[in-house]
Amino acid sequence: MEVLKETVDYGVIGLLLALSLWCVAVAVERWLFYRQVDLTQFPNRQVFEIALTKRLVVIGTVAANAPYIGLLGTVLGIMLTFHTMGTSKTIAVSAIMIGLSLALKATAVGLLVAIPCVVMNNVLRRKVSELLTLYQVQHGS
Repeated sequence: MEVLKETVDYGVIGLLLALSLWCVAVAVERWLFYRQVDLTQFPNRQVFEIALTKRLVVIGTVAANAPYIGLLGTVLGIMLTFHTMGTSKTIAVSAIMIGLSLALKATAVGLLVAIPCVVMNNVLRRKVSELLTLYQVQHGS
């Protein structure tokens, strides 16, 4: 069961932290691209929209799934707590509370990853909408 504890601590939380770093990198890259985009270099609106929305799906996917990954870590942590209680054949309230609080940290990390990703996704999608409107105004289409 030590493997399960390591999976929760390092696997699930590590995955969530890696995904959050990936999202921040994508968000920064996209924001820098939006700041220097030249509306005249794109032949039509569709090509422009494809260029603007490139990699935004990463942020949206992480935002949607991070809570579930955190929940998976919580479920694994609770299973570990119950297994430990069953094998020790004792019911110590302090051990149960410690095990459950450690299990819930995965859900907390999942939410801490998801919430900023939702905000980043919304901000970037809004910027895409503004740039598409500017393109439409300039090109009359």
